Amino acid sequence: MLFLYNLVISIAGFFLKIVALFSPKIKLFVEGRKNVFHILEEKIKPSDKTIWFHAASLGEYEQGLPVIEKIKEKYPDHKIIVTFFSPSGYEVRKNNTVADVTVYLPLDTKNNAKKFLKLANPELAFFIKYEFWLNYLKELETSKTPTYLISGIFRDNQMFFKWYGSFYRKALKAFTYFFVQNESSKEKIERIGFHNVIVSGDTRFDRVNAILERDNSLDFIENFKNNQPVIIIGSSWPKDEALLIEYINQAPDNVKFIIAPHNIKADQITSLKSEIKKSTVLFSEKKDLDLSGFNVFIIDTIGLLTKIYSYGTIAYVGGGFGNPGIHNILEPATFGIPIVIGPNYSNFAEAIQLVALGGCIVISDTNELKQNLDRLLSDENFLKEKSQICKTYIQDNKGATDTIMNVVF
Repeated sequence: MLFLYNLVISIAGFFLKIVALFSPKIKLFVEGRKNVFHILEEKIKPSDKTIWFHAASLGEYEQGLPVIEKIKEKYPDHKIIVTFFSPSGYEVRKNNTVADVTVYLPLDTKNNAKKFLKLANPELAFFIKYEFWLNYLKELETSKTPTYLISGIFRDNQMFFKWYGSFYRKALKAFTYFFVQNESSKEKIERIGFHNVIVSGDTRFDRVNAILERDNSLDFIENFKNNQPVIIIGSSWPKDEALLIEYINQAPDNVKFIIAPHNIKADQITSLKSEIKKSTVLFSEKKDLDLSGFNVFIIDTIGLLTKIYSYGTIAYVGGGFGNPGIHNILEPATFGIPIVIGPNYSNFAEAIQLVALGGCIVISDTNELKQNLDRLLSDENFLKEKSQICKTYIQDNKGATDTIMNVVF
C-alpha cells in the first residue's frame, strides 16, 4: 500500500505541472516548491536549533499561531520553520514575522522528505489539525524527532478507521502526543490502539481571545457607523448575498451594513454594488469622503474583517449555502456579537455547539433572515442574551495552548 501511495504522489506531481500551465493557483503550488531546498540551505545552518510547524492552509496556520508565539517567546534562540501545503495559506502569510523561514512543503516523496528533514533538522515537529504525510512521518519516526498533532480532529470517514487503512494507522506511530479538540476524537483514536492522546481543546479560541487585547480601532469604520446599529456581513458568497441584498434594500435607514465578500474580484464587487439600492461606498473609494452619509460599506480588500467585527451589532457569516460550509464564526463571537449563518455548518464543531447554546442562529431563506435580523435589532434583551452566549462560549473554551505547552515542555 505504501508503494501505491508513493506512486500516486509521483503521478500527481507530474500532472500538477501540466495543470499549472492553465491554472494560476496550481502554478503557484508548483512554482513555489521549486526553491524550497535552496531557501532552507540559505537560511538554516547545521548548527541552528529549529522547530517545525506544518499547516495545510491559512486556517490551520491561524489555529497554530498561539502555540508558535508561545514557543518563540519561550525559546527565542530557536528558528521557527513554517510550511504550507496550499497557496491560499502560503501566499497570504509568506511574509509573517513569527517564523524565521516560511516555505511550501515539498510533495511527500521519500527523497523530498529525507532532504527536507536533513536541511530543516527540527528538534520538534508540530502538525496542525490534520494532514498526515506518510513519508515525512516515517522520517520523523526514524529520526526519533518528537512530533505532535495540535488541535486534532478525527472523524469516522478518515482512512485510519477503514479496514484497508493499516498503512495509515502505522504512520500515526510517529506522533509523541495527539492533542485533540474533543472527546469524540480521543475515543476514535484510542479505538485503534493509540493512548498517547489528550483532549486539549481548540487553540483557535486562544487565538481569537488574544484579539481582544489588541488595538482593533479603525477610524473610517467609526466614521461610517456614526453611532448606528451595524450588521457585519463577513466572507459572503453570491448565494448569501442574494438573500441579504433583498433585506438590505428594505431595511430602515438607521441600520447600516458592512459587507466583506469572500471574493473581491472587481467584476463581482461591481455586480454586488449595482444590486444594492441604498447609498453604497467601496473601501477603495473612501478617500476624502464623509462615510457617515452612506448606508452600505463594501470592503473590497482583505485583512480588515477581524477588526471590523469589533464594531458590529450583529454578524452574518457567509458560506452556509455552499460547500464546505460556513467561514470563521469565532472572530465575531469573541466580540460578543450574535451570529447568523446559513444551513451548511455540520462540519464545524464550534458552529454546532454555538447553535445548540443559542448564540448562533441558522436561517434557510429570506423570510427567516428577515425575521431573525428584525428581532435582534428591535428586541434589546434578545440581542444581549445572544451576545452574552457568544462571549461566554469563547471564554469557556480558551486554554488549549497552555495545556499543550505544559505537556510538551
